[in-house]
Amino acid sequence: MKLLLDTCVIYPTVMREMLLGAARLGHFTPLWSARIIEEWTRAAKKLGPEGEAQAQAEAALLRAAWPKAEVIPASAIEARLWLPDPADVHVLAAAITGYADAIVTVNNKDFPKRSLGEEGLDRLGPDQLLYEFWLADQAGMETLGQSVLAEANRLSGGGWEMRPLLKKARLPRLAKALSGKSEPGG
Repeated sequence: MKLLLDTCVIYPTVMREMLLGAARLGHFTPLWSARIIEEWTRAAKKLGPEGEAQAQAEAALLRAAWPKAEVIPASAIEARLWLPDPADVHVLAAAITGYADAIVTVNNKDFPKRSLGEEGLDRLGPDQLLYEFWLADQAGMETLGQSVLAEANRLSGGGWEMRPLLKKARLPRLAKALSGKSEPGG
């Protein structure tokens, strides 16, 4: 299954790490466009010069790890498309060009299921998607969750627990699933 990742699911670090970790586990093939990656690095400017530099470095690592993930949307495709927010048409065009099965996004209103359906695409939320991966591969997703938690604690100096970390990352269903087995009293 090929899934195009919208900027809004790449930019939050924990969400990105969970999604790409699931891809590394073989649950899907990720896709994006150069513009999506550019939007991510531009959004990281809000964190200051260090944020942008870090995002650019992470984007370079992302491209190196997934050299076939970046698609170049055909301008003819983009020209014929419509979405409520014209600034998101490039995302839909990239999904079509890359033969994606769905767009993973939290921006439901900007990607109406009917418009996507006309192009043979679905819209998936990251929390539900990752929860479904957990249902299919609990051991793999729990190991991934522990790895992401350990990295979050390493980078922040510690203190995170699974459920609060994933809830903050807008992954409440996955948070509940993973914390049920990984933390006492979950």
